Amino acid sequence: MRVSRISALAGAAGALLALLGLGSPPAGASPFHQFVHRAFAQAPTTGRCRAQLRIACYRPSEFQQAYDMGPLYKAGLTGKGRTIVLVDSFGSPRIKNDLATFDHVFHLPAPPSFRIIQPAGAVPRYSRTNFDRGEWAIETTLDVEYAHAMAPGANILLVETPVDETVGVKGFPPIIEAENYVVDHRLGDVISQSFGTAEETFPSRRSIYALRSAYFNALVHRITVLSASGDSGATGESAIDTSDGASNYFPFRVASWPSTDPLVTSVGGTQVHLSRKRTRTRPDSVWNDTTRSSGPYAGGGGVSRVFRRPSYQNAVAGTVGSARGTPDVSMSAAVQGAALVYMSVVNSADGLDGPSFHLIGGTSEATPLFAAIVAIADQAAGHDLGWLNPALYAIGDGPGSPLTDITAGNNSVFGTQQLAPLKGRRFTVHGFEAVPGYDLASGLGTADGARLVRALAGFPG
Repeated sequence: MRVSRISALAGAAGALLALLGLGSPPAGASPFHQFVHRAFAQAPTTGRCRAQLRIACYRPSEFQQAYDMGPLYKAGLTGKGRTIVLVDSFGSPRIKNDLATFDHVFHLPAPPSFRIIQPAGAVPRYSRTNFDRGEWAIETTLDVEYAHAMAPGANILLVETPVDETVGVKGFPPIIEAENYVVDHRLGDVISQSFGTAEETFPSRRSIYALRSAYFNALVHRITVLSASGDSGATGESAIDTSDGASNYFPFRVASWPSTDPLVTSVGGTQVHLSRKRTRTRPDSVWNDTTRSSGPYAGGGGVSRVFRRPSYQNAVAGTVGSARGTPDVSMSAAVQGAALVYMSVVNSADGLDGPSFHLIGGTSEATPLFAAIVAIADQAAGHDLGWLNPALYAIGDGPGSPLTDITAGNNSVFGTQQLAPLKGRRFTVHGFEAVPGYDLASGLGTADGARLVRALAGFPG
């Protein structure tokens, strides 16, 4: 979903579209993150966030501990020699300086290499008054800082594209072109995509099939591709105003592409519950921050209307039926437990006023976190793991699995339509419950980093 605001004090598509007065909405990739509209001059502690905002906030070291990364680091497994590719429209004009400050404040080493490329064309000059450019700057910063925070020894390659995602024929093709360039030139080992759009926003199934070339290319070259499952729970945006982020939503279940692509690993969202001593106070649950005053904000998940069930999901056919189900795995995405991000970008339309720390959540957080684990698993294996889904489903989420089953929460959402002709109309979309075993709210579960790296590195490939 397009980047949405959360108040710091708030805890047969075509015919139906015509019936709803929505017409044929544009297809394109929207960034999946949630931004708390409150800035801090100094990095706040979790205690301060709870006292001032009534929500928790976590630092890189807390995520590292929560996902059991310590044993990996002690063994020299930091992602060294591997490259995480982060794909974002436009990027951020301050990202290199911001990452340097982030690393200094949180005592992280600089990445061995941090490159920015624009293989699909030069990015237009940044505008401080353009809301959409501010949103992508937020997205880029979250992607870069948290991929690096979890795999501090990995190289970072930021791939910026010059066209926003207002329509499918304009937005996705440059992204796919850029990703094909990365694959063709062997520039990375895992590609992280923190964006997507509901399948129903495309004019046809064929239009999605025409955009898959980079994923087949990555399959052949053994490069892992990840995608965020979305931030609107069991629904997704049907229309977006890119000038201010206002949205309308489908009043029925939808799933997001490229998350639904069988060649992509879909990463959903959880809420991590940590004490001040960084230990879990209870098991992770499905991320759902939807309230009567803010929403819909929850981890995406559901079944595809484009892709049939892939063979690796045959064991969970009772849940997904004959279709591809998402997500595959889930990681931290809740705003109630947000990631601390440092940004110095100025954007008056977006409320960004220079150097400060911000709280951000969403599956745009979850995806780079998981990309880092994949990069470390590549290092541990001594080769790229490539297409990950067959290995993940073979590992499963049974007793003793490095994928911890999520059994609490759901991704049901509700809210109010923000754009004409539906403005003010309320909607509710009943999603999916987390249950023992695979489910369409959390997938196979969440990662124990150390154990999952060992399992993936030892998986025959």
